[in-house]
Amino acid sequence: MTTATVTSKGQITIPISVRTALGVETGSRVEFIQTGANEFALIPATQSVAQLKGILAKPVKTVSIEDMNNAIAAQGAKAK
Repeated sequence: MTTATVTSKGQITIPISVRTALGVETGSRVEFIQTGANEFALIPATQSVAQLKGILAKPVKTVSIEDMNNAIAAQGAKAK
């Protein structure tokens, strides 16, 4: 089991074994995800843009700029 100490400023140093396992290095961002009462998971938050390729399906129908502007105008009219 690996432990870390919280400083007076609320900071911790992630132990090298954990950083290596997560693939995080200097400048990497991490997220703390609550998994239960008083329990969190530390997740690497850095991904390259290339890893996002294909995450969304291609639209069935293309939308023109004119269609987008009309939709924006219609929503704006509803908001008034």
